[in-house]
Amino acid sequence: MLYVAVRAARRAGDMIARAYDERDDLKITRKSDRDYVTEVDQRAESLIVREIAHHYPDHGIVAEESEQRINPDASIQWYIDPLDGTTNFIHGYPHFAVSIAAFKNGKPMLAVIHDPIRDETFEARNGGGAFLNRRRLRVTDEKRLDHALFASGIAAYRRDSMDVFQTRMDACMRAMDGYRRGGSAALDLAYVAAGRLDVYWEAGLQPWDIAAGLLLVQEAGGLATALNGASIELEKGDVLAANPHLHPKLIRLLRM
Repeated sequence: MLYVAVRAARRAGDMIARAYDERDDLKITRKSDRDYVTEVDQRAESLIVREIAHHYPDHGIVAEESEQRINPDASIQWYIDPLDGTTNFIHGYPHFAVSIAAFKNGKPMLAVIHDPIRDETFEARNGGGAFLNRRRLRVTDEKRLDHALFASGIAAYRRDSMDVFQTRMDACMRAMDGYRRGGSAALDLAYVAAGRLDVYWEAGLQPWDIAAGLLLVQEAGGLATALNGASIELEKGDVLAANPHLHPKLIRLLRM
């Protein structure tokens, strides 16, 4: 299954990378206020869905641009974000990824996050470790909040949550060393797994935004939970990912 996911992600990534160089002809549709989809998102998703459905016709599929779930009662469910970071893609900002994950009975089985611009493929299998282009990944060993580099964000269409976000950001900016805003939840989680970030947190994401990154962080020795430390609820979309030293400190820092 992991091989199928990696192949689908890389094939979709090749399509996205080609389209990235031809953005002048891009067709963009507004899904809601400040939330966009392009024809590239849709073509990449169709490619991935066809690949998975061909090999595993009885599996369920939850995909960002699809209005209906496929086989919603199946024990194995795939979560697909064909282009996480669409706004970055539209603006020519080279930070976006393909994200694919499979869960069995609500537990993560495998994960793939592919960055087509950097040609970086992050992958993980439950109990099998996390890897970047076949190199094993580990989260950082940083113990001090004032030395930690963190990432976060808030979707432009979630302005109703801005006050809470700003309060948490103020606490983190005062307590930690630096902040990065990537614009792709999947890559932020992958970067925690790779030790490029010490911490990532965000609220109100979609299941396909975080499904793959959760397993990557866990298999790299990190912790990925809800903001209050409880188990992740994909449908709620709140996530806190960090190494085991910093994670409990972030729970206290983000408490509202």
